[in-house]
Amino acid sequence: MDPETPSASGIPIEAPAGSPIPGGNGSLTHPTPTLSDILDGHVDTFGGNDALSQLAANYAEDMSCDEEETVEEKAGNAPAGGKAKLQGFCVECEDQPAVVFCEQCADDYCEVCFHAQHRKGSRKKHVTKPLAPLSVASKTTAEKAPSLGVQNGKAGGDGAPDVVFVGPQPALKSNVGDWFLERSKFIPVRLTLNERKYLRLLEAALTVSDYTDKIDILSYTSKSKRIVAQIKELCAILSGLVLAADYKAGQSLFQDRDFEHNEEFFQRIFELGRRHKIMNPEKMRSTYGKLVYMLQDSQIPEVKEMLSFSCVDTIKTVYNTLAAHDGLRVLEDDLITVATQEILSEGKSRHQVQGEIKQKERAIEQLSRKYAHSELSTEMIKQCLYSIGDNHAFLRTNRDPCDKMIAYLKRNFNPEKSESGYSLAIQSGRGGARLSHDHSKQYHYVHQSLTLWREILHDFFMLWGLAEQDLLNENNPYRLRDTGQGLNRVQSAPKVSRAMHTILHRAQQRVGYWVGSSVIHLGDHNVPNALMFIDKYTQIYRILLPMVNCIDQLDHIVRDAGVARYVETTFGGVEKLRKDILCDFFRHAFDGSGADNFFDAGSCIDGRLTSAWNWCSNLEKKPFFPVFLLTGFVGFDGQW
Repeated sequence: MDPETPSASGIPIEAPAGSPIPGGNGSLTHPTPTLSDILDGHVDTFGGNDALSQLAANYAEDMSCDEEETVEEKAGNAPAGGKAKLQGFCVECEDQPAVVFCEQCADDYCEVCFHAQHRKGSRKKHVTKPLAPLSVASKTTAEKAPSLGVQNGKAGGDGAPDVVFVGPQPALKSNVGDWFLERSKFIPVRLTLNERKYLRLLEAALTVSDYTDKIDILSYTSKSKRIVAQIKELCAILSGLVLAADYKAGQSLFQDRDFEHNEEFFQRIFELGRRHKIMNPEKMRSTYGKLVYMLQDSQIPEVKEMLSFSCVDTIKTVYNTLAAHDGLRVLEDDLITVATQEILSEGKSRHQVQGEIKQKERAIEQLSRKYAHSELSTEMIKQCLYSIGDNHAFLRTNRDPCDKMIAYLKRNFNPEKSESGYSLAIQSGRGGARLSHDHSKQYHYVHQSLTLWREILHDFFMLWGLAEQDLLNENNPYRLRDTGQGLNRVQSAPKVSRAMHTILHRAQQRVGYWVGSSVIHLGDHNVPNALMFIDKYTQIYRILLPMVNCIDQLDHIVRDAGVARYVETTFGGVEKLRKDILCDFFRHAFDGSGADNFFDAGSCIDGRLTSAWNWCSNLEKKPFFPVFLLTGFVGFDGQW
């Protein structure tokens, strides 16, 4: 029988073979204590601190061995059963070509992942060296690898163009290069008059539908059967409305035909709704969610098999419309900057505005006549040019308020020192704040948050297209989960996440100094799916546009003697009032407040927007709220 030594915990400890036993004739050697012995405080039985030192030495030796094995695996010597590295691609995301090699990590990274992993701490000092371009074999592998393609509405990205982040819009009459070519891949085509008739019918059918109320519930009945029944009911309502609106068209579509034979018609109707929503985020606020969730369910393989037809089609964009009719040269003509410019009357005379309008009309006519042919009509070219102009109008309404707020921040506040009474410093626990920043840190925190919002809205159409890809991907299932705000569809959004990390990296490079967390919530209880993500960021202009409008109108409202007297006696003048409003907004709209608990608030990417909404909800308690009303403010719901 092997010799045994009783432990203080009552568990026999087997002595190592060939070692003397305590109390024996040989030299005294203490057995190694177990974790339970250490936690119970019985280390003295085994030699006290000497035993702990030996245990620590053994642990360090094991760890060094593990590190050596890890380095070997990273160097490509992993055993056959381990996970193989994709040669030439980033070790972190595994879908982007690697551009740098980290000598300390011994890993290849793409630019975005490297900066995300080495943003602070000791990793910030890691040394890198650039990698050579991919070989021919690697490029072939890259073409087969999944990409952030844009195939709106359909699952997957095979055969779809890669996502390209374009810079600022080219100036008038300058060389446009590929800017409009890349940008147009995500710009939906404006609806025609006939398409708008069908859109109204779709909105009417969705309004009376109880789709989500009957599907997103806990029930023991078959969910697939309920989905199929609801989709067929919605299609039946649409069929009836079309028949009532246009009897001849409805009769030719539905007489002696079932849903399966009208697949193309239903795909077209549902695509109209999606296209209209992307171009007009303030529209279909109560019906778009039903539409997307219904299309999401229709992509489930079991449901698709029971329906016998597909409801999802590709979004009609400017790029694929012109590409289908051999008209992409329109997007490379330098005259397109004039044909798609947005004409604003601010600071211009009537004569100057009229001149710009005529110049734009001439450019549109010239382009439509120059590139029209038998397969591409002048009306189709004009429709595409008007659609690009709509995108410029979207950017002015949504993105430009971010630029104006950044300009207000730089003009009224010094990043290095605070003016008496106008410090941006916040402290956790005071005024509802959950962050503690001094004046300089808060200045940079606000600046980077506004810059990030600007970058997101600059590429918002692209993000919306990727969001629909993630939502409607049949290989990306969702699960119904109670997130604290009722039952929600929790689904990963890999394409949106990848694009967001690229945008975040671009914003970090632009500001040069990053404060707070870089966590992007997607597919969790904070932001359950890509639809919730898109909905959050459509609210930015609802917050900032009333702010910009109020600040801009201050000089105008004080022209009234009564208002001027009120502003002077209450706030000490227009300039002090302007600084009071901006200081309060820059402090408390970016203080980490607004969530139900501490862990869901803070400085994460989505928490910044939550704090801003919290400030909006408290606006009526601010001393300057009457000034907002005097400038025409009626709410943050898209009306001002």
